[in-house]
Parts: sequence; structure tokens; C-alpha cells
Amino acid sequence: MNDVIIDPLGAPAPAPRTPATGPAPGPARADVDLWQLRVDHLAEDELDPSELDAEERVRLAGPLRVADRLRYGVGHIALRRLLAPRLGVAPAEVVYRREPCPGCGAPHGRPAVEGPPGAPHFSLSHSGDVVLIGIAARTVGVDVEGFPKAATVREVTPALHPLERAEITAAGETPEAFARVWSRKEAYLKGLGIGMARSLDKDYLGEHDPSALPEGWDVRSVPTADGHAAAVAVAGPLGLVRTSWLPASFVTAGSAGTPA
Repeated sequence: MNDVIIDPLGAPAPAPRTPATGPAPGPARADVDLWQLRVDHLAEDELDPSELDAEERVRLAGPLRVADRLRYGVGHIALRRLLAPRLGVAPAEVVYRREPCPGCGAPHGRPAVEGPPGAPHFSLSHSGDVVLIGIAARTVGVDVEGFPKAATVREVTPALHPLERAEITAAGETPEAFARVWSRKEAYLKGLGIGMARSLDKDYLGEHDPSALPEGWDVRSVPTADGHAAAVAVAGPLGLVRTSWLPASFVTAGSAGTPA
């Protein structure tokens, strides 16, 4: 399994300030671990759903398309197997909850784990042939997007922030340019925990002007499979992004479920 480490700084650190003259230090940078899996190498009957909870099993057995069930199953099995060792429990014992919605306060906001103080934050996304999971010590959102059809680009682009529209237009309104912007926006909205309830033209999440990103958030595009775009967003400054590809066997029956 090959790991890719992205250092978002790209420049020497500034000289430290003395306590007598410098401002108080800001929040520490948050490293993020990203795990990706290809679902096109798997069949439904190869998955091991035994560790899923009752709600997840109902969803997996629901009237979804085969491709949607496969992505859902792969994502939720892998998430449990990644979180379990960090929580010191078995995968089947991982318990989820919903944080308050930042818009209305109801308990349908960002998903979280029930655990002791310091329990990891996580985010899950799947699209096309890829499942993407992010785990960090701070609020995190991730998104992966398969390149959309040209009609989708034409229909949705006008609803985006003016600077995002300009970036997509400058790139020729290609599906790739749209997916890169859209994955960054989705990662941020998942991090907020409000999703599509927030107006799509309210925030700039493009790649060309980091200074215009939402205050208090750091967003990065990350490498993924051909035909897809992916991004990660964290509350506060972002440190290293470590991204790994998990083998298909990670979610199959009989797998130990422990990545290197």
C-alpha cells in the first residue's frame, strides 16, 4: 500500500516570535488521514456486513441500485474498521450519533462517534468507483466526485459563487474543472454539518484564491483515481494530509480489517 503525504505549506516556517512581542499562538495545525478504496473490484456478495448496526443493514438491504449498495456497504464497513482501533473497540461496537445542526440546532448535523473526550472526527464520501474516508483530531469534511456529465456542469455552475463560476468558465467548463470545485465545496459543507441547506453561492471554495476561503477553514484538493476529484476541509489550519489506498480485501469477509 503506497502512501502519499501532502505538505500544504510549501514554504519555510516563519521565525518564532518572542512571548514579549509576538501575538498569542494560533491553533495547532491538524493532520488528516485519508483512506481510499476502489469499489469496481468488488461484488456485493464479497462484502462482510456482520459488523454493521441495524440501521446500516436496513439501508444496505433497501431498494438502492446495486452500485449504490456497493458503495454504501464498502464505505460503512471500512469506516467501522478504521475507527475501531482508534476507539479501542470492535468494529461492531462503534456507535454513531448526530451533532446539532448549525442551522436549526436539531440533531441532524455532522455524524460523530460516541466516545471519550478526544475521540476522532471523521467524514465519509463515495462517488463513481471510489470511497473516501477522512479521520482527524479536529472537525473534518471530505468529498470525492466522479466527473459529471456536461449537462450537469451547465445546469449547476450558475448556482455557485461568482469566483467559482469564473474558475470553471476559465477552464472551459469541463467536467473535471467542475468536479474539482464541487468536491471542495462539498467537503466544506460536510465539515460544517449543514450540507446543501446552505446556499451554494454563499462561500468561495475554489482553488485560485486561498485568501478568499471561508474564515477559520482550510481546504485542499487531494489525489484520487482518474475520472474523479477529491478534497478535504478542516476547521482551523491544515497540517499534513496522508492518503492511502486500501485493498479490496479490507472490507471482505474474513479480513482482519487493519491497515498498515
